[in-house]
Amino acid sequence: MEVNGYTIKPRADLLKAKLAGAKLAGADLTGANLALANLRGANLTLAHLRGANLRGGNLTDVDFTNANLTNANLTGANLTGANLTNANLTNANLTLAHLNR
Repeated sequence: MEVNGYTIKPRADLLKAKLAGAKLAGADLTGANLALANLRGANLTLAHLRGANLRGGNLTDVDFTNANLTNANLTGANLTGANLTNANLTNANLTLAHLNR
């Protein structure tokens, strides 16, 4: 799958990717590097993000409904306004993450 010129696949290197507003529902980004990426307002419902690195990313208003974030690194990520309804956050690292509504 291609989005905004980026190849979306497991273990993809998407460091600093500009994916604001991207429609990534159901995408398989298992183990992907999304550190410092801008995903503001993206749709990641039912996405597979197991072990993904989202460190320091702009995840403002992202829809993570039913997403799998098991073992994901969300250190320092901005999750302001993000929808985490039924998201699996088992063993996810949320150290210094911003979780304001």
